[in-house]
Amino acid sequence: MHLRYAGVRVTDLERSVRFYTRILGLREESRGDLSQYGRGTWVLLRDPASRQRLELNWYPKGSQFDVPFVTGEGLDHIGFFLGPVPAAALVRVYQRLLRNGAGPTSVTPASTGGWVAYVTDPDGNWIEIFRDQTVAEKRAARAQAVSERRKAKPRP
Repeated sequence: MHLRYAGVRVTDLERSVRFYTRILGLREESRGDLSQYGRGTWVLLRDPASRQRLELNWYPKGSQFDVPFVTGEGLDHIGFFLGPVPAAALVRVYQRLLRNGAGPTSVTPASTGGWVAYVTDPDGNWIEIFRDQTVAEKRAARAQAVSERRKAKPRP
């Protein structure tokens, strides 16, 4: 497991993206919307020189993570990447962290299908652990997509 990035909570995502990219020279690497899971929108930025990453996080009204914003308390979470490992490996790391003093959160391996989980450190700061698909999972996903395309294709 290694530190992959730090996540910072922002109040206006596009304004923050413009600031970090135009003013500080970071480049947008990826973005995603996790609203369907009660979360928000994130944008991952990378410094081209150091290759360090910063994730900007914005949460919509009604999200459990949309708590009152206090300037200076914008650290959202610290992300640790496990690499391309099976879901069971993420579960083992999550359980080890809990056994060793990390606090539980509502985002567990079970609630995310084994892709990501969060715990808290002794001060309540959120720590994300996440994984990438294994080679076998990528292969199975490609095979499933091919199968679905074949099923959807009308037969003469």
